[in-house]
Amino acid sequence: MRVAMGTPQMWGGTLLGCCLETQVPLLVYEFVTNGTLYEHIHTKSRHASSITWENRLRIATETAGVLSLLHSDANRPIIHRDIKSNNILLDENFTAKVSDFGSSRLFPTDQKQVATFFQGTLGYLDPEYLYTNQLTEKSDVYSFGVLLVELLTGEEALSYDRPPKEISLAMYFVSSLKEGRLLEIVDEQVLKEGKAETLKEFAIVAKGCLEVKGDERPTMMDVATELQGLRMVEKHPWVTESNDAEEAQSLLGELSNASGGDGSSSISASYTS
Repeated sequence: MRVAMGTPQMWGGTLLGCCLETQVPLLVYEFVTNGTLYEHIHTKSRHASSITWENRLRIATETAGVLSLLHSDANRPIIHRDIKSNNILLDENFTAKVSDFGSSRLFPTDQKQVATFFQGTLGYLDPEYLYTNQLTEKSDVYSFGVLLVELLTGEEALSYDRPPKEISLAMYFVSSLKEGRLLEIVDEQVLKEGKAETLKEFAIVAKGCLEVKGDERPTMMDVATELQGLRMVEKHPWVTESNDAEEAQSLLGELSNASGGDGSSSISASYTS
């Protein structure tokens, strides 16, 4: 077998080489030892204490950075189309590596949307894309919003253990905000470890990503910048080392109350979409 070796960095990990002697060329990537984000969030019997709030926030920030790079810095924008916790690989240091670009789409530089039959995973699919078949970079933003809620709550993107109207995690999160129940769905470990203001802002970012209309969602660059800022705040000396669960509950309660009433939120991040 002839293998062409190289060292370019790929979004799902380091590209080690390729095999050209098969009918379909094969790419050889590094073996990512720590499995998928899905396993660490949802298979608690195996990884009960591995996915700390610090790790969750870092994984969210790293993933947002990759997607921002794909959308904004590539020669031609690339839409991933299948962002989900199963496609976020973690190495031994819990560094996030975005994988599975089988559904990805190169974007013409002179267009903001492309008509294409929808692809992706139920629970993460942008409803606007699903109904119109118009793919935009904001479709990835919606899927990433579901991923953020997954990190915040520890809940799966689709679960038939929830009431019919809340099978979708996105709907579950939004309805919990409207009804003042956000505290009930935040993961206990997250509530215990996360700083109150950070959790509130993280929830606001997630809500912005899940806006039904794509034009009202932030860009991935906006999201990446916001999450990077939250990481810096958490690490800064002026942030107390002790976690105040009561303060977190109070601030998240305020966010829920502000999102009640007619279903529209009066709290939103300051994004330029």
